[in-house]
Amino acid sequence: MKNKILVTGGAGYIGSHTCIALHQAGYDIVVYDNLSNSSIEAINRVSKLTGQPIEFIEGDIRDAELLRQVFTEHQFFGVIHFAGLKAVGESVAKPLLYYNNNVSGTITLLEAMAEANVKNLVFSSSATVYGDPEVLPIDETSPRSCTNPYGQSKLTVEHILEDLAATNDGWNLIPLRYFNPVGAHPSGQIGEDPNDIPNNLMPYISQVAVGKLEKLSIFGNDYPTVDGTGVRDFIHVTDLAQGHVAALNYLQKRVDLKQTSSDKHSSIGFLPINLGTGKGTSVLELVTAFSEVSEQNIPYQFSARRAGDIASCYASADKAKELLGWEAKLSITAMCKDTWRWQSRNPIVFNIA
Repeated sequence: MKNKILVTGGAGYIGSHTCIALHQAGYDIVVYDNLSNSSIEAINRVSKLTGQPIEFIEGDIRDAELLRQVFTEHQFFGVIHFAGLKAVGESVAKPLLYYNNNVSGTITLLEAMAEANVKNLVFSSSATVYGDPEVLPIDETSPRSCTNPYGQSKLTVEHILEDLAATNDGWNLIPLRYFNPVGAHPSGQIGEDPNDIPNNLMPYISQVAVGKLEKLSIFGNDYPTVDGTGVRDFIHVTDLAQGHVAALNYLQKRVDLKQTSSDKHSSIGFLPINLGTGKGTSVLELVTAFSEVSEQNIPYQFSARRAGDIASCYASADKAKELLGWEAKLSITAMCKDTWRWQSRNPIVFNIA
């Protein structure tokens, strides 16, 4: 087995898929999750898919004592940090909750890591840190700004990581800035299952297709895009999971190199990397693709633009390809097929949002 990894929020949507990819890559994993927006059933299904039990600890990242105990009992190479609240609308209504969980929780985690001398971190960041982009595609040097507390919480953590890297104390910190994760595991066993009415487009479309919701509201059809609807960079969650493995492998190589080189003080520091396809797809194009794949009619209506929404957002993924040897491989059709397989086989499922 390779090194042991702590996966916070590993029972969630992206976390559960990444656990499978980590296992396939030979990593030993421990999942730490408070199950506030996920289910132990996700871990059970991951165990079945990997053919191996997953060590699971139910805990909150704000629980300093429990984290200290976890780091004492395990020798971790590093941490993949998914744990966090992620609904934009809820963050506007409950900003203190988001800052407390996403920012304070991350500080508590980093303090536990520092105490245990575990200084390798892959952080689940977001393309929301770019705000309304000035230039497309968006690369990692693009200006950062946010329009809601969720995005601000991600950006604040990035600033904390930058400051930590500036201490030159051996930290290796890779924030992965996701664009729009969609899809599900090809087995149909795990996927995105929001607690309530979906905040994200793909699960909303799939729930309309399965008859769980009546129709889709498309916010804005007067944007300067191919068909007037918003354009986003949708990325398959299994491609995203492989991006985390690639980031860990990169960290592993750099740490190994550091141990054998004369420069014992060189570290990665703060290294943000986009994970996207580099291609934009409009909301209407996604609806059409899903309808074709599922052979279901997707009723929709146009509504007014939402405050804070932007016309287009898609990534430059050149840095990920250059440094990590990673690039997205799966198409919009594959994203729709896997989502439909998951939703149609699990019309009423456990929560692993």
